[in-house]
Amino acid sequence: MHQFRDAAIADKILERLASMRLNLTLMHVCGTHQDTIVRYGLDALLRKSGIIIRQGPGCPVCVTTTREIEEAVALARRGKIVATYGDMLRVPGATGSLMDARSEGAKVKLVYSITDAVEIAKETDAEVVFVAIGFETTAPSTAVTLLKNPPKNLSILSYHRYLPPALEALLGMGELKIQGVIEPGHVSVIIGTKPYEKISEKFSLPQVVAGFEPLDVLMAVYMIATQARDSKSNVENEYGRAVRKEGNRKALEVLSEVFEPDNVRWRGFPTIPNSRMKLRNEFDSFDAEKKYSEDLKRIVNREFPEPAGCGCDRVLRGLMEPPECMLFGTRCTPQHPVGPCMVSMEGSCNIEYRYRRPV
Repeated sequence: MHQFRDAAIADKILERLASMRLNLTLMHVCGTHQDTIVRYGLDALLRKSGIIIRQGPGCPVCVTTTREIEEAVALARRGKIVATYGDMLRVPGATGSLMDARSEGAKVKLVYSITDAVEIAKETDAEVVFVAIGFETTAPSTAVTLLKNPPKNLSILSYHRYLPPALEALLGMGELKIQGVIEPGHVSVIIGTKPYEKISEKFSLPQVVAGFEPLDVLMAVYMIATQARDSKSNVENEYGRAVRKEGNRKALEVLSEVFEPDNVRWRGFPTIPNSRMKLRNEFDSFDAEKKYSEDLKRIVNREFPEPAGCGCDRVLRGLMEPPECMLFGTRCTPQHPVGPCMVSMEGSCNIEYRYRRPV
């Protein structure tokens, strides 16, 4: 991977960007891109060339709402074994986190994949709930598991989301003038580049799918800048070594077989049409929302406000940089997070704190 971190090539790209004399605000929607940008100081280098990059709603843990966290916590407190990824354990809900529930005696398990949850279900007669989060990247593993007839005591809280509808919603809100979008390589491996074409056509916006190394990001910025200079709005693929226009057809087939689009709120956003991966009726017996509707009835239709002072909702819309939040690095740290953007390793606040910790 050293060829994708070549400083001499990076300098040449930055020189060409500076020579264009453009002032552009771009957005990306990927925690790994944000890690690369901050870790290698690309944001500071690009600002010298007139390019500002903001992170949008590209962190699955961060966009999960307080109500969804409360659902998982409620099931844990009602005796279900709740299994999920590490970051989700510490996201604060209105009445605490899954980690808090575990400290109270609830059975909350950290897993690395849904396969671990299946193994837990096989070893017990108790009800096991897997909290499934992530975009099109992680959802195929959930779908494949359900197609293989998993244990009957396993159920799914599906918080999987489709990314393109959120991009369209964000751009439609018009809160931030964006001249281009860097699209995530891992999501695009699954969905391909075609779903982005509608967005470019609707908003006259250049988009480039990018890999995760420093030169991937810089090349994506250069490709967008070139389009902006030439008044073009195409979808281009910088990450050709992994992404194809048609995506992964097999993965898309299993997603379609198991999930159907539904409307759902994202943290910081109103309800976004067709952005949730809802289990199809054929999988009702594995749908935790339906299976435990009595346990969840007091939560399902409730509205939960954002934590007082937390700017995570605005960070996710690209309206605020983490240090601009009044809680950043003081009341809100990775050890004592107030919002999910400080919890998740893909969250802007967590990344900013790790690499540019306030003194």
